[in-house]
Amino acid sequence: MSTSVIVTIDDVRAVGLCVNGSRTWFERHGLDFRAFLRKGLDAETLLATNDAMALRVVEHARTRQEMH
Repeated sequence: MSTSVIVTIDDVRAVGLCVNGSRTWFERHGLDFRAFLRKGLDAETLLATNDAMALRVVEHARTRQEMH
């Protein structure tokens, strides 16, 4: 059984992406940035954007989760 990966702003920062750029990215993809800051976002939602930056952040979040 696989566990859902929740991506957080800490994952975004860990891969070297800035918060302001991320806010713009969320707006462009119709995603709620404030909700993301509060509770994170499931990896599948980010992957559905088919964006390379999203893939990078999700890969980091998955690695982080596997380490815990």
